[in-house]
Amino acid sequence: QLQLVESGGGSVQSGGSLRLSCVASGFSLDYFVIGWFRQAPGKEREGVSCISRSGVNADYADSVKGRFTISRDNAKNTVYLQMHNLKPEDTAVYYCAGGAPGAAPDLVTSLALEDEYDYWGQGTQVTVSS
Repeated sequence: QLQLVESGGGSVQSGGSLRLSCVASGFSLDYFVIGWFRQAPGKEREGVSCISRSGVNADYADSVKGRFTISRDNAKNTVYLQMHNLKPEDTAVYYCAGGAPGAAPDLVTSLALEDEYDYWGQGTQVTVSS
């Protein structure tokens, strides 16, 4: 069974840091572009960051550039999202998703195209208090 499982969420104060992890089971993560998305209460889900299969290229939403860093360790079948200088507006459920199977190693997909992602985790809550 193909699964993505997120972890690392929690509650922090504004300015704090968290590192989210996304672990794959049942398949090799390196076959997919991996994206992080988030959904705040009452808002639509939005793309946060994505990383190519090789890990060479990444893309970020403007709202998190300079604060979040995505990385992957294909040997551990894991993708990370390091989040620094967290703000209350970062409060959301964070999801990782796998898409573009077998894509060119350095390809990143558009964060706006959720339909590009086939496999989704169950989400992990991040709460940032002011």
